[in-house]
Amino acid sequence: MQAIRRAFAAAQEGDFAQADAICASLLARDPAYLPALKLGGAVAAELGRLDDAIDMLTRALDKDSPDLQTRAQLGIACRLRADRAGESGDMAAALADYDRALSCDASNADIHYNRGNALLALNRSDAAVASYDAALALRPALAQAWLNRGVALSRRARHDEAIQSLDHAIALDASNVDAWINRANALRWLDRDDEALACYARAMAIAPDTDFLRGTWLHARMTVCEWSGIEDDFALLERKIAAGERSAPPFEALAIASSPSILHAAARTWASARHPERQDLPAIRAREADGRIRVGYFAATLHEHATAHLMAQLFESHDRAAFEVTAFTFGPQTADATRARVMAAFDRVVEIGTRSDVEAAMLARDAGIDIAVDLMGYTRDARPGIFACRAAPVQVAYLGYPGTMGAPYVDYAIVDRIVVPDTQRGDYTEKLVTMPSSYQVNDARRPRPDGVGSREDAGLPRDAFVFCCFNNNFKITPAMFERWMRILREVDRSVLWLMEDNPWAAANLRKEALARGVDAARLVFARRAPLPTHLARHHLADLFLDTLPYNAHTTASDALWMGLPVLTCLGDSFAGRVAASLLTAMGLPELVAATLDAYEASAIAFARNANVLSALRDKLARNLRDAPLFDGAAFARDVETAYRAMHARRIAGLPPDHIAAGEAI
Repeated sequence: MQAIRRAFAAAQEGDFAQADAICASLLARDPAYLPALKLGGAVAAELGRLDDAIDMLTRALDKDSPDLQTRAQLGIACRLRADRAGESGDMAAALADYDRALSCDASNADIHYNRGNALLALNRSDAAVASYDAALALRPALAQAWLNRGVALSRRARHDEAIQSLDHAIALDASNVDAWINRANALRWLDRDDEALACYARAMAIAPDTDFLRGTWLHARMTVCEWSGIEDDFALLERKIAAGERSAPPFEALAIASSPSILHAAARTWASARHPERQDLPAIRAREADGRIRVGYFAATLHEHATAHLMAQLFESHDRAAFEVTAFTFGPQTADATRARVMAAFDRVVEIGTRSDVEAAMLARDAGIDIAVDLMGYTRDARPGIFACRAAPVQVAYLGYPGTMGAPYVDYAIVDRIVVPDTQRGDYTEKLVTMPSSYQVNDARRPRPDGVGSREDAGLPRDAFVFCCFNNNFKITPAMFERWMRILREVDRSVLWLMEDNPWAAANLRKEALARGVDAARLVFARRAPLPTHLARHHLADLFLDTLPYNAHTTASDALWMGLPVLTCLGDSFAGRVAASLLTAMGLPELVAATLDAYEASAIAFARNANVLSALRDKLARNLRDAPLFDGAAFARDVETAYRAMHARRIAGLPPDHIAAGEAI
């Protein structure tokens, strides 16, 4: 008794080391001595030895379960250990401890809130919302819970509800920049681009140097073609990216910066800040060669989407005697025909939409995946965190994102010598897999709808020369638009047919045309339409005009597939060289201008010389029959050569190296 009293006295005086030593001595003699278990657990928590504290307090409760004070102390220790686990990234451990803490004290709003954060990190968004609701029931003014609840709702595509939750956060704290940013993000999902831009602007007014905000704000402006002073803003953003500042997400930088080194810097900064390599996970155990090479494709876009349209034939054409192919899908589980076709092409499909990054990576490891192929990169809905957890011994970036990932855990990028010339290898973190033709796979089995309707039906003049560009509006820069307006001024009775992403962009572009001396009626806007309808309307145009610094990609191959010539200008970055790659693979290098001056002159010359343009159309039609661009089966053989080379290097214990696909290994 005297010893435990001395321990209590030492603890009351703040001498936790002395109290700890006495309790340890007592428990060495009697491991079930209840007073020493209770005090020893509390003291261990004070000393930061949370595992010991939880062990002793749990043993104490096993002997005296009604003890409310000990239960409260156990709850605090569990919460502290959960917080520590959360900070280290071990969210599963954190969640288990938050659950245990709540079993001791269910009336603690902070525990419910932190539990919600752990669930959100584990990609269990619905459960996270329930935890935030429990926290808010106890403390309605907890602004951060309203904010994170909005983030969780957006992840479940419940964007209207997310906005309501974020509005609560803003009402409690109008200076919360993250609430404004997430409100803007939700609005963009709902195509309320003008409201989204206003929210980003509010965030910029509060804290313009918030991580990655400036580039996101500029991208939102480009989406609605709001260009006031934007070229100065472009220049400032590039300087900040080059200086290593967290100023722009990589995708948002693609339509602003043309320098491969700037884009590399943006990707490296983003990967380091948002998706660092997980060093705390066990090393991956590479499978020995034992037959088929197991390839896993990871995507949120294996449905009615451009990626699935391009890749369907590749998936179907894989040599099943040599390769086992798995889809790891985290996109919407739609019922469209494209998804049905693509899913049928795989040996198996693994849904990972509700799995955390760690869980998804471990599923791939357990499946023995040899080569994991990321089809998303840094595009919307991407999950680079899966690759940061090392899902497979070999990890590859392909198709979705036109540039380097800037991440040490991505081993290879699939390119070609036009999109990434050898002189730019230093601007890529990955080793390069160079395809013998264009890097972009296509589907030769895709339909080619007949032309339907008339120009009048589409709002086009019947006897005009129709230039078109069906690229996303954010790819249109003031410099590019200036070139287009000069072309229209030079070509009588010509119009420019553009995609209308949103009504604000259309209105702003009409204003910009008027400011450049061009009748706004000469801009005609096409609404988005189902793919067969969209492809068919290419028959109504005469010449596709490409953009810089971000080219047409799928939109260019769509136009070529439908027999519409595409005029491009060779840019500096991957994103600005894709159309040149496609045209070269189609045997049409004459449609690749070396400079913007040459691009402008060629557009005018083609419009003025019907015979030359007609000859180009005939050449395109002939080349469609056997051009490598639209041979998905041949592409499959070439990329399989690359996969074999990657796998062989790994089996031999060699590091990744540059690979020329299509050549024998």
